[in-house]
Amino acid sequence: MIISLYVDDMIYTGSSLHLISEFKESMKKMFDMTDLGELRYFLGLEISQTEGGIFLSQRKYIKDTLESFNMLNCNSVITPMNPEEKLRADDGTGRANESLYRSLIGRLIYVTHSRPDLSFTVGVLSRFMHNPSKKHFGAAKRVLRYLAGTMKLG
Repeated sequence: MIISLYVDDMIYTGSSLHLISEFKESMKKMFDMTDLGELRYFLGLEISQTEGGIFLSQRKYIKDTLESFNMLNCNSVITPMNPEEKLRADDGTGRANESLYRSLIGRLIYVTHSRPDLSFTVGVLSRFMHNPSKKHFGAAKRVLRYLAGTMKLG
């Protein structure tokens, strides 16, 4: 049996329905609990359980991120990173807003939990968090454009 507790939310799973039921009843005796049923949403992750398996998605989180950076209606791109573009620490394009860049990269790091296809790109972009340039910020916004076009993938 696997049990995960975050603040006042608990999720549990296991291969034995009897053990799960026993655990749930013992917890209800000790604590005031509400059983919300099958897991659907937890910490920004949308969970969909079917006969074929479990699907994790962050569509709402991605949509909220696109909204916060005014990129909800942007033109999408088919790759998260331009293969022709070489990112360097000092590219001469001027400094970007450090706080905004860090916020965006933090959000993108969280998205990689359900979108491992972004791991390399986000890893490269995170190298410039201490001194982001306008070119770095543009490359990070390209990831948002990629997400806008691939939101249904998770």
